[in-house]
Amino acid sequence: MFAKPNPAANQDQLIWKMLFDRQTALLHRRAAPAFNQGLARLGYRRDALPDIAELSAVVRAETGWQLAPVGRPFEPGAFFALLAERKFPIVTRIRPMHNFDFSPEPDLFHDLFGHVPMLLDEGLANFLHELGQAYQAQPVGSETREQLWALYFFTAEFGLVQHEGQPLLYGAGLLSSAGEIHHCVNEHTPRPAFDLATVLRTPVTGTRYQNQYFVLPAWEQLTECIEELAGILAARCA
Repeated sequence: MFAKPNPAANQDQLIWKMLFDRQTALLHRRAAPAFNQGLARLGYRRDALPDIAELSAVVRAETGWQLAPVGRPFEPGAFFALLAERKFPIVTRIRPMHNFDFSPEPDLFHDLFGHVPMLLDEGLANFLHELGQAYQAQPVGSETREQLWALYFFTAEFGLVQHEGQPLLYGAGLLSSAGEIHHCVNEHTPRPAFDLATVLRTPVTGTRYQNQYFVLPAWEQLTECIEELAGILAARCA
């Protein structure tokens, strides 16, 4: 017996295809090497929504992480608890057409296209794990937790890295949003050099384009800032 047509699934596939085509075109010579390498290793196709279970097996074999399907985004405490266990939540719904250029919250495309390729980079994967553990160690409702959320936000979501004289994108919120990319590369948008102390005290803007984007001087600094963060947290506990 033939399966009945599924209009919703067909619509999701169309949105994936349109987003995939546009983002890969926009990211030509704009994405960090780690993203391009991860995308190639995953073998994404424009005409097929990726299977989360299959992707999870690939990611686990590469870095020890797993993908955890969720119905919707949830609060930071639950999110960082998963990161501490080397699990990354994947929202299973894709954005509607009216949010095509900019989704105000994570969706399937944001997570699969923006985050998963970067999870194949050992440096970023370790950074997220350490960040999750650091967050879990802090008191609920503390200012330090808010600052760790800002660090995640301005790296894994909206970070850039200097590479061969050019600031390239590696944050999933940039990689998955045409509107955010155009705003980021605008000559009037501030893109200061990454400084941990500054990032920790920068307010997070979750539902509109960012006021500024921080640029890592080198990819290695993402790993180095975890050691610097550990020193800051230790000093606060002393």
